[in-house]
This record gives sequence, structure tokens and C-alpha cells, in this order.
Amino acid sequence: MPAWKIPESVLVVIHTPALEALLIRRADSSEDFWQSVTGSKDHPDEDWRETAAREVLEETGIRADAPGCMLRDWELENVYTIYPQWLHRYAPGVTRNTERVFGLCVPEGTPVALNPREHTAYAWHPWREAAGRCYSPSNAEAILWLPRLARR
Repeated sequence: MPAWKIPESVLVVIHTPALEALLIRRADSSEDFWQSVTGSKDHPDEDWRETAAREVLEETGIRADAPGCMLRDWELENVYTIYPQWLHRYAPGVTRNTERVFGLCVPEGTPVALNPREHTAYAWHPWREAAGRCYSPSNAEAILWLPRLARR
């Protein structure tokens, strides 16, 4: 039996104090698919915060608990229909995903080390520009919340 993805994931908006947001380009898409860090829980009981920190480390090499970093649960959830091209990763009949949104403030100049199996490029953008480059509407919306939520 295949190990199905759990339809509970995180979206982590990585940003600097100056509100520049990190975007990463997916390796498994033929489109120009830019996004923040995303990823599913490893097991149903995994804490949202643990999932966020693990996914950030796996995808960017950034430690959420490093000096100068601040991981915040924005206490927002998006429920959306899973894109058809990724439905095969989920158990039959699963069509919706719940996504918990986090922000991770990192010092300017924080190095990024991508996992090449998942992402092919990264770029830092001012928050409005970053929102405009996102493939996912929920990701763009989360970045647009950045000026309000990053400072609370």
C-alpha cells in the first residue's frame, strides 16, 4: 500500500525584517511555479510548528530556531482543492487540503541551500512583488498579510 500524503500542510512565508520574502521555484512543474515553503505533515499527530520547522530546513537549509530567526504561527488556515496534477499523491477520494500559515523572520543575508529534488531556484523580493509572482492564490494572499502579521 502506498504511503499517502496527509491532507494537512503548512505554508511558511520566510521574510526579512525589511519584508523581503523568499520565493522558491518548484522542480516538478513545467510552469514557472514560484512559492513559499510548503509541505505536509509526516504523521497525523505531528505538531504544526514541528512541520513548519522541518519543511523550512528540508527545503531551504534554514534552521527556524537559529539565532535571529523567529517562527510565528499566524493562526490562519486555508482549505483548498488539491491541484489535479497532485491528487495521485493522496488517498483515493481525498480532494481537499488544510494548510496552516506561518511566518519565519530571518536576518537579512541568511544563506539558502535548496533541495534540488524539490526546487531549482530562489529569489528574495519585496513583499508586494513576491505576492505577484506566486502561483498559488493562497500563497499570494499570505504574503499580502506580511506587513500586518510579521510585526505582531
